[in-house]
Amino acid sequence: MNAETIKPKKSFFNRFLDGIEYAGNKLPDPAILFLLLLSIVWVLSLILSPFDFGEIDPRTGKNLEVINLLTGSQLAAFLAGMVNTFVTFAPLGIVLVAMLGVGVAEHSGYINTAIKYVLSFTPKSFLTPVLILVAIVSHTATDAGYVLVIPLGGVIFYAAGRHPVAGIAAAFAGVSGGFSANFIPSGIDPLLQSFTQSAAQIINPDILVNPLNNWFFTSASSVLIVLIGWYITDKIIEPRLKDVELDDDIDLEGADDLGAIDDKEKKAFWIATGIMVAGLIGLFLWVLPESSSMRAPDGEITDFKAPLMQSIVPLIFLLFWIPGIVYGYLSGAYGKTKDIIDGMSKSMGDMAYYIVMAFFCALFIDAFGKSNIGVLIALKGAGYLQALALPGQVTIVGIVILTAFVNLMVGSASAKWALISPIFVPMLMGLGISPDLTQAAYRVGDSVSNIITPLMPYFPLVVVFCQRYVKKTGIGTLVSVMLPYSIVFLISWTIFLLIYWYLKIPLGLQATYEYLM
Repeated sequence: MNAETIKPKKSFFNRFLDGIEYAGNKLPDPAILFLLLLSIVWVLSLILSPFDFGEIDPRTGKNLEVINLLTGSQLAAFLAGMVNTFVTFAPLGIVLVAMLGVGVAEHSGYINTAIKYVLSFTPKSFLTPVLILVAIVSHTATDAGYVLVIPLGGVIFYAAGRHPVAGIAAAFAGVSGGFSANFIPSGIDPLLQSFTQSAAQIINPDILVNPLNNWFFTSASSVLIVLIGWYITDKIIEPRLKDVELDDDIDLEGADDLGAIDDKEKKAFWIATGIMVAGLIGLFLWVLPESSSMRAPDGEITDFKAPLMQSIVPLIFLLFWIPGIVYGYLSGAYGKTKDIIDGMSKSMGDMAYYIVMAFFCALFIDAFGKSNIGVLIALKGAGYLQALALPGQVTIVGIVILTAFVNLMVGSASAKWALISPIFVPMLMGLGISPDLTQAAYRVGDSVSNIITPLMPYFPLVVVFCQRYVKKTGIGTLVSVMLPYSIVFLISWTIFLLIYWYLKIPLGLQATYEYLM
């Protein structure tokens, strides 16, 4: 045998990832997988419902019961609410509305021209950290990163001659794996703080927790996630994907054309961008007054009750739809109004597979929540950790790991914290550990396993984005690509928190490490 034809032996880690990919891709289609999981939840609810698990539901203060979903009344409610469960599935509306606007901007060529400009002044070797940083900042706009930054990560890498799945992975790692790393405060900060404060007041009714009690830590974590994500993408993920061939029929509205931008495109781009900037300035002036109708009743901007935070997705739609139309007409890409509708229709056509998956995903998540099985798992895990009575540092690590595990089954950050904060926060206060530090540990664990759980509502969407380039992409493929990020983030971020604690660097505003009884 010719020595040149002998392939180099793969490392143990690459063989392990290959095994994960192989096993994961042997799973049924994601839509069918959610249907099977729905069936499993039904059966488990029937089996577990007769038992008393001796747990108090912190949401109600009553004894926790697993609800049997196979009773006549529950099945009737399931059928009666099926349509509403689907159409009110939060990620569905977010994805479709945002993609309608992005679709026009992409179809007109506006996004392609913007990418050419980005590539003209951003060195190829710095695309990864810039992309991850943008992904992290996108948390400020709630779930915008999932429907905007992640697909653009693939387009930008593809246009730069790099593997697009690596770009999607890097963006996904920043948006979801680094969910708690951000130097810009967002609505998640006061949301988590409210549960932390309520839990702390079980021990001390007078204690107050600042909404930005983890701000310094999450800001510093941004640097950590960018650097580690950059290394993993360039040194582990891209080399692993180099043999994964792209499909021949990739259609990204000319993103593979890196030719020079002609004068007509330049004029159209800057006029369209100027309109977008004018819109943003107008929005800023609208939000600026403390009495603005876009603020919450108490004047806060980042509160989830603020109309601004509730309007993020519609604003994304408008901020891409309007410039996309302007660019299309000025550049000649659009000649009639039907071209605009064609762009929107094409973007919805690309989402057809996701809509099918979202239907079964919505039914499963709804049933899983109503059964209380996820609540039971979270409370039992927290109780076990409490019973171990470990030293403070070990307990903090345990909270990170337990949260990461529970996150594989219960995706909502606020829902998990609402369940386990009444256990973790008072328990660690008894050990002399402040609620601020406990919340920081929770936020680390809540982030790192987002990117490897198919039960996360946006996970199927990321699979769809990958399939634009490699149609054979399945659950196992994406999990194997994201697993290195998850493992390294878990280890390094936990160590980073412990070092941060050891050096007594402030966690945030009015935050402490110790709690004195």
